[in-house]
Parts: sequence; C-alpha cells; structure tokens
Amino acid sequence: MRIEIATEPAHPDRPNEDFVAASPNAVVLLDGAGTPAGSDSGCSHGVAWYVSRLGVSLLAEATNRPDQPLTECLAEAITQTAELHRDTCDLTHPGTPSATVIATRVGERDVEYLVLADSTLVLEPASDREPVAITDDREAQVGAVLRQRMDAEATGTQAHAAALRTYVEAMRAHRNQPGGFWVAAADPAAAHEALTGTTPRADLAGFALLSDGASRLVDRFTLADWSQALTLIRDHGPAELIRQVRVAENSDADGKRWPRGKAHDDTAVATITL
Repeated sequence: MRIEIATEPAHPDRPNEDFVAASPNAVVLLDGAGTPAGSDSGCSHGVAWYVSRLGVSLLAEATNRPDQPLTECLAEAITQTAELHRDTCDLTHPGTPSATVIATRVGERDVEYLVLADSTLVLEPASDREPVAITDDREAQVGAVLRQRMDAEATGTQAHAAALRTYVEAMRAHRNQPGGFWVAAADPAAAHEALTGTTPRADLAGFALLSDGASRLVDRFTLADWSQALTLIRDHGPAELIRQVRVAENSDADGKRWPRGKAHDDTAVATITL
C-alpha cells in the first residue's frame, strides 16, 4: 500500500484547519469548521487545535483497535477530545469547534470507510468502471436555501462577510439535529450518523480522501470529473490537484463565476494505491 499526502492552508499566515494523517493500515482526513469574524465559539483553543487532537485520537483508535467499528473509533475520539477542554471551554455553545471526518482502514480482505459531512472519499475500481465518490451531502441540502444571500455578494466584500456570518449562525440551528446535518463536535452520538461501508480490497485499485477545499475542482468548479482528478493525482501527485484548485480560485477571486463562502479554502488530499 502506497500513501501520498498533500495539504495547504488557504492563507500562509493562518493555521491550516484541515488535518490528514496515516498509519500502516488507516488514513484519516478532517476538515475543521471555523468561526467567522464577529462570531463566538465558546472555545479558547480554536479549530486547528480541535481538529489536530481529534485526528490524532481517531487515527490511534482506528489503528490500534482493528476489530472496533469505525463509528465506535470516532465516538471514542470525540469523547477523548472533549475531555481535553471540557473544563475550560463551553462545549454546549452552538459554535463549538467541529469537523468533517473521513476514516478508512485497510484490512487483508476489505477496505472499511466512514464519511461524516462534506469531505469526499473517492473509490477507484480495479476494473474499468468509473470511480465512486462518497460524500455526506446533508449539510449542502440544508444550506442550499440559507446561502442564497451570501452567494449573491462578491467574495471579499463587507457585504459577503456579513452574509457569511449570518449563514454560519443560521446553519448552527441545524447542526447535529434530526433532519439537519451531522459533524464531529463534542457529542459522540454524531459518529453513529456517519455514512459507512466496506468494499472488498481486491475490487479497488486505490482510493482518495479530499477535503471540500480540494474537491471543489470537481464538485464546485466542475473543471474535472472524478476520473480525471484521479488521473491527475496519479500522474503528478496530490499537490498538483491543489495547485490547480488555487489557479481556479485566483481566476475568480470575487466568487462571481463560482459563488462560495471562502475565496480560498484549506486543502487536504490523501491518495492510497493498493
């Protein structure tokens, strides 16, 4: 099994709120949810702190407890991370740090996966069939109506920043709620809302994990399909996919062609060749 990883913050002077790490049999990718300027989170540590600790705990659980379902590994990691700052931060605050999660584990016969929220897992078949992209789109469904005002404003303007803050705060009412969407935050119950599955290892040539900052080349900018994205990564490495995302972002800095919450986003990609 060969693993390649690339990650890059949206801005070099700000923390990277994406996290990706691997062990000999597991790979995890998390994408933290930040708090817009002017909004409180109830946490003094910040999103990058939360994501790195949750990611390390999840990787350890998935690696060291191979017989434990990935949902239980994530639930335990959420619990462990919450305990690290329960006494100093308000974990009941609706803006408490949260993250999307992908966890994969490769066994002798099967590949297990867990996907929570809007990062994307792409399975590459060993045959000539098309890749299969797995993402949890419940957040996008909830946000489709709520984001209309934000999408109408030019990215980088005060009006867009105000609309983004309003959008994020409106989305909080639907976070980790029945009929809403689910992310990893402080409640381990969210782990059991993730999409999960198992695929025979022999059926796969490999797979890729992408945060939504990296997957936007395909799912927001539509400048490639998943087959083309995997070919790009295979031929030139995951850093090249991130470079092409940046080129597209820079060509549409005001978000008029591709409306989005952030002109630039943190990016993380992990590719696994079996």
